[in-house]
Parts: sequence; C-alpha cells; structure tokens
Amino acid sequence: METNDNKRIQFNRKSLERRKARNKKSTVTLIILLLVLVGVLIYLSRFAAKNKEKEVSGTEIANKQNNTDMKKVTDFSLIGKNGNPVSLSEYKGKVLLIVNTATGCGFTPQYEELEAMYKKLKNKGFEILDVPCNQFGNQTPGTDAEITEFCQVKFGTDFPQFKKSDVNGENELPLYTWLKGQKGFEGFDADNKLTPVLEKMFDASNPGWRESNDIKWNFTKFLVDRFGNVVARFEPTHSMEDVEAQVEKLL
Repeated sequence: METNDNKRIQFNRKSLERRKARNKKSTVTLIILLLVLVGVLIYLSRFAAKNKEKEVSGTEIANKQNNTDMKKVTDFSLIGKNGNPVSLSEYKGKVLLIVNTATGCGFTPQYEELEAMYKKLKNKGFEILDVPCNQFGNQTPGTDAEITEFCQVKFGTDFPQFKKSDVNGENELPLYTWLKGQKGFEGFDADNKLTPVLEKMFDASNPGWRESNDIKWNFTKFLVDRFGNVVARFEPTHSMEDVEAQVEKLL
C-alpha cells in the first residue's frame, strides 16, 4: 500500500503537470493571438498603402489634367452626362470646335448654325463639342437632361453635348485652363451690333476685363486641328460664316 507521503508526492506531480499543460496552452493561445494581431496590422498597413497609392495616383492625374504645358487637346477629358470622364483621345484625328453654350442667351440661335455646319461637315472628320455653362448671366439654369431636350427639340442638335460645367474660375475644367492658355482674348468683333452692349456691360462691372484671357460670354469657340493644336479662338460676336470657312480649311 502506498503511504500518505507517496500519495502526496504523486498528487503534487500531477498538479504540476496540469499547471505546465495549462501554461503551455496559454502560451500557444497567446502566440496565436499575437500572430493574428500581426496579420491584422500587416493587412491594415497594406490597405492604407493601397489607398494612399490610389490617392496619389488620383492627385497625379488631376495635376496632369491641370498642367497647362500639355500640348494636345487629346490629353484632356470632358465630363459626360453620366458624370464619367470622356477622353478627348476618342476624337484624335478630328477637327474640333469646342463651344461653351447657353439655352437662354442672345447668341443661343447659333445652335442652329452650329448644327447646320455639323451636318454638312461631320462626314469629313469634323466634331462639335458642346459644353453648357451657367456662368454668364445665369442663362443655362436647367438640368443636363433639360438642356439636351431643349437643344434637340428647338434646334435638332446632334453633336456631342457634355455635362454643364464651369469654364472660368476655381472649378473650371482643366481643358479650358489649357484652351485659354493657347488662345487668349483679343477683343470682340467691331462690326457686330452686340459688341457695344457687351463692352458697356463689362466696363461697368470689371474695368480690367480686356486684360484677362478668361471666357467672356456664352458661345466662345476654340478651333482645334487634326493634330490636337488650337489654331483659333472665336468670340460669340464672330461671324459664323467665317467660323465655318476656317473649319473647312482644316478638313
């Protein structure tokens, strides 16, 4: 028979073994938790790095778009009616007339002349890019859908029309920053009956308006050749017959 001392020794040994097992289990659990924590930290750091990379990439794209040293119109984009960017590289090799338009302006009837020019010349490689803008006299207050409906119903327009956007100021399209840098303002046409009206209005509101290359009013037009170079700027007072003549020279 085992003595009480032997029983006590065996009990103590078993208790020690159980404690060792528990300690070992706790250590393994702790190691697993630490590994999980390390894995989570690695994942979060990689996720943050990817987001940072995306952020940097987006910034680089924005900076690229805003770089006025760019040489070709095809390096830029416009915003489609669905809010997505449309690369102007889609129009590579085309002669372009880029116009900021309005639906309630004294020059709005130019839509009819623009559409007639488009129908006549589009099969020769000509495109009109219509950018509605509400910065001049609040003359384009409608939604994009309303603007499109107005132009199609009243003037039968079929040329590409983009999202209503700013062409001057802090939120101006990068494309327009570049266009204005390529061809500055050289004055309104003296023989147009609306020129004195516009000049009087601008003189009263901003005496230094002639010194800026900003877009002055609705239906300012930039003519771009097949190689993506801006070759002319036409103010809204410019003869549409001459605009068409200069377009035809490039086709």
